Amino acid sequence: MELKRVVVTGLGALTPIGNDVETTWNNAIEGVSGAGPITHFDASKFKTQFACEVKGFNAADHFDRKKARTLDLYAQYALVAAEQAVNDAKLTDEDINKDRIGVIIAAGIGGLHTFEEEAGYYAMHEDMGPKYNPFFIP
Repeated sequence: MELKRVVVTGLGALTPIGNDVETTWNNAIEGVSGAGPITHFDASKFKTQFACEVKGFNAADHFDRKKARTLDLYAQYALVAAEQAVNDAKLTDEDINKDRIGVIIAAGIGGLHTFEEEAGYYAMHEDMGPKYNPFFIP
């Protein structure tokens, strides 16, 4: 197999230590911890009360309300980071050849919120199956 060259032209990041590449990098160099109290759900009954969540992210800064409701939080993060990378690379729509571009995403877990909702709905309505999601495309 022939190895191909890869060129990184732009970076984007939404992390527990920063919501952009520069902040993330500077906080990493300074040894800033991303750990903090869990805020995305009530963790009071759990043994662990801390996590490394993305902080200060406001979906309304990036998406209209309807679009934000159709995307899991991890997908919102991915789209915003990808947009940051495109902007960092100073690419325009004319520059982008969709057959020659890629994105690398690293996440601890994704789609958990939707999975939790669907599993809970199914548990309460087994006879009906998972609820219909008009945005799901098989």
